[in-house]
Amino acid sequence: MDGRTFRESVTAAIRYWEPRRLIYNFVLAAIVLIYFGLSSGTIRSRVTLDSVFGLFFMAVLANVAYCAAYPVDIFVSVSGYREQWLKCRWIMFVIGLLFAAVITRFFVLGMFQPPI
Repeated sequence: MDGRTFRESVTAAIRYWEPRRLIYNFVLAAIVLIYFGLSSGTIRSRVTLDSVFGLFFMAVLANVAYCAAYPVDIFVSVSGYREQWLKCRWIMFVIGLLFAAVITRFFVLGMFQPPI
């Protein structure tokens, strides 16, 4: 484990992932706001307290899902693949961000599409 303690690995994971959480939340919020802005005025008039609570709930779930990076990061950081991981963990961030963006778009389309 080349002298690296579990505590140091956790601290390094927090230092890496938490600043990127701001980018993650900004991208997801931008998707919601863009689709809300593109929706017709009739959809905007149907915004209720329940729909705002629904968006809040989904934002919390998105941040819980973001935390899935921690166990992976810590596990690989204490392994023999630490050096390679530090060079390419940004790939996991990008894949996770794209996946979350697709899921966000799917739910937002369902929320802001006019009923047929």
